[in-house]
Amino acid sequence: MRRSKQVQSEEKINLTPMLDVVFIMLIFFIVTATFVKEIGLDVNQPEDDKPKVQDPNKRAIVVQITSRDRIFIAARDVDVASVRANIERLHAEDPEAPVIINPHPDSTADVFVQVWDAAKLVGVPRVQLASRN
Repeated sequence: MRRSKQVQSEEKINLTPMLDVVFIMLIFFIVTATFVKEIGLDVNQPEDDKPKVQDPNKRAIVVQITSRDRIFIAARDVDVASVRANIERLHAEDPEAPVIINPHPDSTADVFVQVWDAAKLVGVPRVQLASRN
């Protein structure tokens, strides 16, 4: 008996068509990317990049709210009911001074809203929220 030898044929994968497809896709993406119009807003940049210098005689009315909802105005502990009277007194001394509310991140929104409303009821032209960095 004779044994038959199995012929092993070495077949190779032809990568040429795959490379052709990749190059065609690359050309397609390059060509289409050049025609994409970017949409944006025109921004008018300020002429001066320097911050405005505040007059040292003008002071802001700073209201601090702690994490336990305690209110401090001019380094004095103030009750929620007397916030309006204190802001009114300080606003009478300097009518152009803005009220800056500086709440702690753990304070409740209820106290913040009460302080904001008190400042608006006094008639302060600018009430601002201090941001923490």
